[in-house]
Amino acid sequence: MAEQETIGVSGFPHESEQGDQHINGDASETVNGSTSNGGLRVTIQESASSSVNGGSPTNGTITPRRKKMERKKSSPMMPTFMVSAPGKVIVFGEHAVVHGKAAIAAAISLRSYLLVNTLSKSKRTVTLKFPDIEFDHSWNIDELPWKIFQQPGKKKYYYSLVTEIDQELVDAVQPFLTDVSIDKPAEIRKVHQNSAGSFLYMFLSLGSQSFPGCQYTLRSTIPIGAGLGSSATIAVCLSAALLLQLRTLSGPHPDQPPEEARLQIERINRWAFVYEMFIHGNPSGVDNTVSTQGKAVVFQRTDYNQPPSVRPLWDFPKLPLLLVDTRTAKSTAHEVAKVATLKKKHPQLVGTILSAMDQVTHSSAQLIEEQGFDTKDEESLSKVGEMMTINHGLLVSLGVSHPRLERVRELVDHEGIGWTKLTGAGGGGCSITLLRPNVPREKLEKLEKQLNEEGYSKFETTLGSDGVGVLWPAVLKNGMDEDEEGGMEIDLEKFLSAESNEALEKLVGVHGDRGEREGWKFWRVENRD
Repeated sequence: MAEQETIGVSGFPHESEQGDQHINGDASETVNGSTSNGGLRVTIQESASSSVNGGSPTNGTITPRRKKMERKKSSPMMPTFMVSAPGKVIVFGEHAVVHGKAAIAAAISLRSYLLVNTLSKSKRTVTLKFPDIEFDHSWNIDELPWKIFQQPGKKKYYYSLVTEIDQELVDAVQPFLTDVSIDKPAEIRKVHQNSAGSFLYMFLSLGSQSFPGCQYTLRSTIPIGAGLGSSATIAVCLSAALLLQLRTLSGPHPDQPPEEARLQIERINRWAFVYEMFIHGNPSGVDNTVSTQGKAVVFQRTDYNQPPSVRPLWDFPKLPLLLVDTRTAKSTAHEVAKVATLKKKHPQLVGTILSAMDQVTHSSAQLIEEQGFDTKDEESLSKVGEMMTINHGLLVSLGVSHPRLERVRELVDHEGIGWTKLTGAGGGGCSITLLRPNVPREKLEKLEKQLNEEGYSKFETTLGSDGVGVLWPAVLKNGMDEDEEGGMEIDLEKFLSAESNEALEKLVGVHGDRGEREGWKFWRVENRD
């Protein structure tokens, strides 16, 4: 009797041993002699004539013999691979969403990249290395508090829906954070400890003590603290990496139906949300949802005791976007409180403004979802751009803009290259500009020169970008001679030596000069005719 395991297309593994558990609460089924469970299929093949101990085939008569003890084959070491996840911007409805109205958030093509190296069996450590924030720490896997995480009632599986953090498990993790970044200032150390604690909680929940030693190295092109969801991209990358290591994801591959792709995305998103809950307590879940699935979502939270309503815009188009960081410190809490105070003073007037923003959000979603919407047509883009202009004006009336944000809008309007609004809480932070089609390069260069002179940071990016992507193994093709030999392997030294965002994107970016680079694969969630 021979046993075959069906593995994912393009070398990606399907669910392995853990696949015998129930997925999303559904029991395993046996179909046509195969055990079917989510993406796992183990087919038992029995030949008509059997051979025993390597002897000659028999015809129905098998002489019992003592079976030879065979040495168990060691499983091959997992190849080095990469995971990437996008940042996000609020396109419509910021501030109104705090007051129960709808908002739209969309993925952008600024991304985080996670390189996963499996270590040799003799090395029993797990390491987080985030050089962009000078964080580097290792733990001995065998010394981690596996016992409490494996207790009945506390043990979780890859398909588990975790809606709250277990304080007893948090307490078990705390001793392993005491020596994290002890030489760093308190504020930076807290950021590092949050990252470490979130990771360990997820690692211990999903893994087991037999987990191989490995190193997770993260680089990012997303500005930190600018309201672009950088924390959520780390959560998504680590969630996807762990689930891939556990062989609990199918795909991604080109022929995967959208429904199956969305199931894998939801699995990643659930555990990314656990990471976010560890840090933020009661996050909305919007950042990790957008970063996982890409495209865009309409979200609304009318009751803060309940999770928000999130409606994916699976077919949100890719739109050319200019993101400008004012490099002005902002306080989200301060800006939110400012609007709340204004509403308390002028409830009817401010309520009307917030309702108008809600209408802008729904009108924009409707425009973008129309079948005739054309990303290369100025008339189509101008309708969305006008919605952005209106939304910005309403935010200005609430007092949440900033002279630095208004200056960006002034410069963009002067060149006539697009439609600009603030994104996020305001009071500093970032602005976004939807670019008109075929903007002359010299106009963009003139704007960039002016922005640089005035201390801004500019990023040309894409709105409605792809969600989480996988490079398995970590080998890219760049149109160079090395492609004939299989491509360029991304090793740790190359990854760490990329000194700028441009260098990092050139080395490992999901998009190159000719579009999507060969090697990166995505769970395709969009509808297909």
